Amino acid sequence: MASATSAPETVTKDRLITEEMTLGEVVRNYPDAAMVMMQFGLHCIGCHVAAYETVGQGALAHGLSDKEIGEMLDEMNRIARQMEGAKDAGGSKR
Repeated sequence: MASATSAPETVTKDRLITEEMTLGEVVRNYPDAAMVMMQFGLHCIGCHVAAYETVGQGALAHGLSDKEIGEMLDEMNRIARQMEGAKDAGGSKR
């Protein structure tokens, strides 16, 4: 049973960026991930809809398949984890 409860925590830690986050949240919290969205055709990150449109909604509106959305999220999360690691490393040097 212990392993069943630890799995969701691992998934949560691995997924800093989800389909449900707004484009604005992603750009604000993980600006380096914005380049990945642009590479996948989501050039609307600076648009007024970015404040309320989710990553998933934007991706579907731009014709991304479920597979492409998954690939984009995987890459965005790799970058977000690197950014979090850099923040942690910077904080430990104080």
